[in-house]
Amino acid sequence: MRFYDRDSEVAELQRIAALSFNDHARLTVVTGRRRIGKTSLVLRAFTDAPVVYLFAARKSEAALTAGFVEVASRALDVYIPEEIRSFSSLFRFLMEQGRTKTFHLVIDEFQEFMTINSAVYSEMQDIWDRSKNESRINLVVSGSVYSMMNKLFQDRKEPLFGRADNIIRLNPFSTAVVKTILTDYAPGHNNDDLLALYAFTGGVPKYLELFCDNGALSRAKMIRFAARENSPFLEEGKNLLIEEFGKNYGVYFSILNSVARGITTQSGIESAIGITGISGHLRRLIDDYNLIRRVRPILSKPQTQTVRYEIADNFLHFWFGFFDRNQSLIEMRNFSGLETLIKDHYESWSGPLLERYFRTQMAESGRYREIGAWWKARQNNNEIDIVALSLTGKQADVFEVKRQQKSYRQDQFAEKVEHLRHKLLTGYTINKGCLTLEDM
Repeated sequence: MRFYDRDSEVAELQRIAALSFNDHARLTVVTGRRRIGKTSLVLRAFTDAPVVYLFAARKSEAALTAGFVEVASRALDVYIPEEIRSFSSLFRFLMEQGRTKTFHLVIDEFQEFMTINSAVYSEMQDIWDRSKNESRINLVVSGSVYSMMNKLFQDRKEPLFGRADNIIRLNPFSTAVVKTILTDYAPGHNNDDLLALYAFTGGVPKYLELFCDNGALSRAKMIRFAARENSPFLEEGKNLLIEEFGKNYGVYFSILNSVARGITTQSGIESAIGITGISGHLRRLIDDYNLIRRVRPILSKPQTQTVRYEIADNFLHFWFGFFDRNQSLIEMRNFSGLETLIKDHYESWSGPLLERYFRTQMAESGRYREIGAWWKARQNNNEIDIVALSLTGKQADVFEVKRQQKSYRQDQFAEKVEHLRHKLLTGYTINKGCLTLEDM
């Protein structure tokens, strides 16, 4: 799959690089979930000067440094003394080179030094603080373990706290880019295919690439590709999350599994997993891991107890909904059974993802100051899928979301909207209607 989007991120990286080369060294942190395209972005942005690209694999520091020395020597066409055998000594050497050369130094999977030698961070801090004003290198570090990268640069207790001049968080592609990719690779697609691609990938570039490069771009072909033997998706969710949680992932997996099954309140989750007092786990999933969201009815007060939780990442919603829940089928190698199960439950499962698609699309338009759903506890008959408040003026767009127009009950929805008008939107001009697959 060719390179898409990221124009603003490329421009920002190039702007920072120019400052580094013309003034003094800058440190930029690029974060984002695994498979989001951090490495591709960085390497595409830097074509104007040598790039020293160092990948922090899980090796001994001596073995890793030996490989780094070869890479740096080749990229800069410079002799590196044999006595340089630690990362800190190599980093000091490169900072010194930056006094007379301009180049990009990219360190990928930067969080791995925590396992290799955690002292590297304090050693880097000392070298950086002493040398950055006289050096003109453009230092970029990236990592796919979000919680660890966040901790390294934003926790006051960490040596590199406050050292990042810029932090770029890479997000999934927008709904418009997902649609463009599908149009480029499958011009004859329908909107059900578009929903499936969005629902299964969430706009994560690597997952999109897998479907595109394997010609799996209809709803049926996507399901078959994802559920087949040796599918790259079978263990992807587990591998991604174990990187974040480490060995103590059991409770977190149980919570995510429950949320994926539609159990969205704290009391409901506690009942489902047989554990009470999970507020700390929920907070960490939101604040530290960025994996779930706390959702309140639109315009509700922050202290409201009417709260739901949802998985923030589409792919993980897909993985927990079908792969984690059906490990027995995978262990029995019954992949045709897994495919059938996904096909049978797809339409009901994808309903909330269609709502998410429209809410995301509306947010990307820049026309609204707040977008959400509205409901009252224990009154599901009054629930409204999308309430979007205009950026200026007292105007609101209020929508029901259905796969097909024939399922829409206009009179019933009008009653809900009038109830909402009296409760929250007095004085608003309200545009109401139904959004379906045809509106994607």
